[in-house]
Amino acid sequence: MMQNVHLAPETDEDDLYSGYNDYNPIYDIEELENDAAFQQAVRTSHGRRPPITAKISSTAVTRPIATGYGSKTSLASSIGRPMTGAIQDGVTRPMTAVRAAGFTKAALRGSAFDPLSQSRGPASPLEAKKKDSPEEKIKQLEKEVNELVEESCIANSCGDLKLALEKAKDAGRKERVLVRQREQVTTPENINLDLTYSVLFNLASQYSVNEMYAEALNTYQVIVKNKMFSNAGILKMNMGNIYLKQRNYSKAIKFYRMALDQVPSVNKQMRIKIMQNIGVTFIQAGQYSDAINSYEHIMSMAPNLKAGYNLTICYFAIGDREKMKKAFQKLITVPLEIDEDKYISPSDDPHTNLVTEAIKNDHLRQMERERKAMAEKYIMTSAKLIAPVIETSFAAGYDWCVEVVKASQYVELANDLEINKAVTYLRQKDYNQAVEILKVLEKKDSRVKSAAATNLSALYYMSYRYFPCNIEVIEWLGAYYIDTQFWEKAIQYFERASLIQPTQVKWQLMVASCFRRSGNYQKALDTYKDTHRKFPENVECLRFLVRLCTDLGLKDAQEYARKLKRLEKMKEIREQRIKSGRDGSGGSRGKREGSASGDSGQNYSASSKGERLSARLRALPGTNEPYESSSNKEIDASYVDPLGPQIERPKTAAKKRIDEDDFADEELGDDLLPE
Repeated sequence: MMQNVHLAPETDEDDLYSGYNDYNPIYDIEELENDAAFQQAVRTSHGRRPPITAKISSTAVTRPIATGYGSKTSLASSIGRPMTGAIQDGVTRPMTAVRAAGFTKAALRGSAFDPLSQSRGPASPLEAKKKDSPEEKIKQLEKEVNELVEESCIANSCGDLKLALEKAKDAGRKERVLVRQREQVTTPENINLDLTYSVLFNLASQYSVNEMYAEALNTYQVIVKNKMFSNAGILKMNMGNIYLKQRNYSKAIKFYRMALDQVPSVNKQMRIKIMQNIGVTFIQAGQYSDAINSYEHIMSMAPNLKAGYNLTICYFAIGDREKMKKAFQKLITVPLEIDEDKYISPSDDPHTNLVTEAIKNDHLRQMERERKAMAEKYIMTSAKLIAPVIETSFAAGYDWCVEVVKASQYVELANDLEINKAVTYLRQKDYNQAVEILKVLEKKDSRVKSAAATNLSALYYMSYRYFPCNIEVIEWLGAYYIDTQFWEKAIQYFERASLIQPTQVKWQLMVASCFRRSGNYQKALDTYKDTHRKFPENVECLRFLVRLCTDLGLKDAQEYARKLKRLEKMKEIREQRIKSGRDGSGGSRGKREGSASGDSGQNYSASSKGERLSARLRALPGTNEPYESSSNKEIDASYVDPLGPQIERPKTAAKKRIDEDDFADEELGDDLLPE
């Protein structure tokens, strides 16, 4: 077995742990206290440097070094010279690298250790720049000029035009001083042209708003004639505006066209605005044909509401009906660019709903509302202007405008045009046509419903103020106050109706019914009694007398009950006679053919009257029904209300206006007489 075992010789490989305990003797600090040479070096180098000695020839000095086995060996310097503090031949080698460059012994003698030089105190401050230098003066003047321009603009925005002009003048004076100083110090190429331009432009603007047009024109001329200002030619449009305010139309058009030549074709919006100003100038000058050319070009390039509206006015001024229609159609087709769907939340997402609520009344939404209101104003004004002249009659013209509007995005304005049509009828004193239109609009579920009802109410209050005997108006007013449960006010109108038509029992019955509904039962009883004396055969009056006397515990209830029973029996007998006469033989009918026509008419009248009376009796409530029971069906003149007779009133705003609180007592509606 041992013959297969081979021991590795010691010389085959290096020992893995050889040199593990070997280390540089320089790092041995255990024997430093016993090292005489090190201690001597420390003592001689503490606080001062030892005197310089002569160079030692032999540098291979060694000193004993402690090893891991306790013995000491000598180690020579790595550069071939004695180590610092080493002793060779009785001479100690001086210390080196103790002080830095510029170190002196006198500075350290008797002073503490201060490597950071903290005992010297803070550093002296930097040398301040001289404020009297030309460059600093120029910078300070530029700052003052900019501040004056800003203050002038702020004063203008606050409405203090006088202060704004004073600040602009001060800025102009200081800017001229600045230019002179800069020319003395630097070359003319270094002048701040932007600052000069802003000062002159602000000064001209302030002159213009203060209506100092001559000074403003002179200042603009200074800017325009200076070739160093780029794109200054556009300011000729401002000069044209000044000439337009002075009503110097020829010069205004001249400067507008000069400004138009200065604007590049890529700046489309600016060119459109200048052309609009040219069109306005032509309109004010009475040159409608030239204005039409400008607005037609605008509507073909970039249509907008103002251009379409002015184009319609121009065609109206020259009296061209067909062109008026075309211009109105162009105005209708101008896009509003408003997305109403984004303000409607399509889902139940809370985050989406919060965003929708946040943008419903933001600044963008307010701008969209203003734009829409402006568009509606232009369209309504144009329609009212051209409707009376584009057709043979104003009604036909309004109908054409309504049809065009209904087919556009402004469909809601169609009903507004109908209101204007009714107002036009009123101005022409055609009240019947106006009332018919308002009645139709009142039934529509639109935003003009309340306006139509208000105007209709105002009309009834007026055909009552100036013609109080109009029974239809009295009926409507009385019915309105009944629906709104103002019984006391309804009484005065029904009393007036009873004076106008004293033979009509329904007015007195309505008065009594109002007293009863208001809780004044004694007054109602007296009214019913007075009505019974005037109309003893009225069944409705007797029935209410019986009910009232019974509720009040009066003895007259039995007497009125006997009268009511006798009257009902008489009516039944009369109805039977009429029925038997209607079922008579043909022979008797033949005998009556030769008789007078008056008898036949009398029988027919009696028959129809009996049928109406029987219908009234069937409609009356039973004795066990509640006192205030009533029917909800439509009431006409032949129907008898259990609470009292109702009148036939016009189907106007009285029915549905009650819940909307749109009625203003004795006040005219705002839409009745628009501007």
